[in-house]
Amino acid sequence: MSTPAYDVICLGEVLVEVATTAPFGHDVPAVLGISGDTLNVAAAAAAAGARVGLVAVLTDDDLGRAIAARVAELGIGTDLLRFAAGQQGVYLVHSDPAGEREFSYARSGSVGSSLSPEHLPAEALARAGAVVASGIAGAISVSARAAVRHAADGAQRFVYDPNHRPRLSDADAAADLLRELAPQSWLITPSHPGETAALLGATSPDDAAQQLRARGTVMVAVTCGASGVQVVDADRSTWIPAVPAPAVVDQTGAGDAYVGTLTARLVLGDDLVGAARLAAAASSLVVGGRGGTGLVPTLDRTRAHLRAHGTTAQEISG
Repeated sequence: MSTPAYDVICLGEVLVEVATTAPFGHDVPAVLGISGDTLNVAAAAAAAGARVGLVAVLTDDDLGRAIAARVAELGIGTDLLRFAAGQQGVYLVHSDPAGEREFSYARSGSVGSSLSPEHLPAEALARAGAVVASGIAGAISVSARAAVRHAADGAQRFVYDPNHRPRLSDADAAADLLRELAPQSWLITPSHPGETAALLGATSPDDAAQQLRARGTVMVAVTCGASGVQVVDADRSTWIPAVPAPAVVDQTGAGDAYVGTLTARLVLGDDLVGAARLAAAASSLVVGGRGGTGLVPTLDRTRAHLRAHGTTAQEISG
């Protein structure tokens, strides 16, 4: 059966999220949610107006079906999901009043980590406007790493978020994968200074972007937390200041929202600077909700927030 043509396809691991506002312990109240970087990116891309598909493996039981229902609720296509017997990955997250987080994962051997090239729909990937994967997917298993490589080979436009997690992969392995994928990538979104220093030895956002451009990446968006983002393509290097957040409850998913919004708007025809400014506005709203998909702002809300609080992009060089 032919799959629909998607603007954006995201691939990776979906996780059950158990979120608390107090340190982990017996009888601590918690909120159950569905998250994981690939789902957060997909949700943001769908909210930004793209037709989005999700490639992931879920448990073949009531939990897996509940997760699939949440995927559909977020406006994401479910026809690319696969189901298998096994354990669903879970993480616990505690957020303090400033939105800072502490994580604990139970994902080793999960069905999500069984993702492999065999799960990837070649026709759908080739037809998609962009295919998004991350360093997390590249680190959770050998087969998932192969799936990321396979996606880069089969996509007309490949988007890679290094999303380096030292608990999953050492810096050398993460840097090797980044260097391997850079020539095939339409867009790469590293964070500064942590990832850029560890994976590229870069001393500035522009240095990191120029290194990736030299390896063949078409566009680079280097995220710098609450400061802003440096975006670079063949024509210019531009600093996009952060958009103030109305409220900070939980920072989970802010970077993913940036990647999803930026990718969606680029695929839909926005220019890099305009898409990057809108993505900054979306990520500043996301931190006002609890959990990775606790607050997914609509496109209208994001645009209104940018109009009210956005700042002007600054071109660094021609």
